[in-house]
Amino acid sequence: MYDIAIIGGGPAGSMFARLIGNKYKVILIDKRDLENEAQDNSIRKCCGGLLSPDAQNVIARLGLGIPKDILVDPQLFAVRTIDINSNIERFYQRFYFNMDREKFDRWLVSIIPNSVDKKFNSLFKSVEKTLSGYNVTYIHNEKEKTVQAKIIVGADGAFSKIRRLIFEKEPFPKAYISIQEWFHDTNQIPYFTAVFDKDISDFYSWIIPKNDYLLLGAALKPKDNSRQKFESLKDKLRDYGFRFENKVRTEGAYIYRPAKIGHVIAGGENIALIGEASGAISPSSAEGFSYAFKSALYLAQSLEKGTDGFLTRYNHSMKKIKANILLKNLKSPAMYNPFLRRLAMKSGLQSMSYEKVH
Repeated sequence: MYDIAIIGGGPAGSMFARLIGNKYKVILIDKRDLENEAQDNSIRKCCGGLLSPDAQNVIARLGLGIPKDILVDPQLFAVRTIDINSNIERFYQRFYFNMDREKFDRWLVSIIPNSVDKKFNSLFKSVEKTLSGYNVTYIHNEKEKTVQAKIIVGADGAFSKIRRLIFEKEPFPKAYISIQEWFHDTNQIPYFTAVFDKDISDFYSWIIPKNDYLLLGAALKPKDNSRQKFESLKDKLRDYGFRFENKVRTEGAYIYRPAKIGHVIAGGENIALIGEASGAISPSSAEGFSYAFKSALYLAQSLEKGTDGFLTRYNHSMKKIKANILLKNLKSPAMYNPFLRRLAMKSGLQSMSYEKVH
């Protein structure tokens, strides 16, 4: 019998396992192999791999430093914002750690205490309530296995199976499909690019340089000609100097966009949700690292006094994340309303001059 079974070994699950691994008997289950070098692209997440200032703050609070081999060139100090509909672009000063996402995930796993029972290459199948806790069933090496745990933690990201199985009656955030393509490109651009086009998506698209590659991604509505719209985006961006040639690979994943605080749920009946599984992700930028780390920290803190009443304590702490998401939703119209965005960008408020040196 385990005290806690964590489903999902991404940033939220790994960080939570690190924080509570020496205090409880823990099993961590993930379908990827996060301990050995990948032989294919199955480990790769559809993610831009940028660590925002908010996420950097939480990393610092947790007393961690990121190894330099996780960082990639170039480090980014500016955002180029393009509004295709109004044909306006501006530069804004921002700072992100530009990372190799695969190495970042592996590093997070490497700092989990050895006492945690890590089950990688394992596909979570189901959870069943029992008199003493829960039965967790997963498949490893084509064999079905079942373990018992008192507490279940869903850290399995957007489209969380734990959330869909246990909390199907709760409201779900709006779901998008993110498509991201990698192109071989040695002409590094020194900024992150955010692209807005209401004909492509009511969310946004991004372009990120990463070593000898250029990433183009977009958050698109599912079943709304998403593939055709992605190709149309590439055509439009060629007018802004981008060349998308020598494609290396294509990635895809679901992402959430919480529109109200009711979309963020902490859990119930000794089942807790953290990270994007809880709905905790920025509705304005789809930034998720900071929310993954914060929710993992809040849940770990709620267990410091034991398991009795932990979910009540966790719910109370999650109010901070809900308030933050509410604030971002209140600010979002300035970014996502085409008329307001055009006014803001046309004013040049908080933008900076950008001088190209040849």
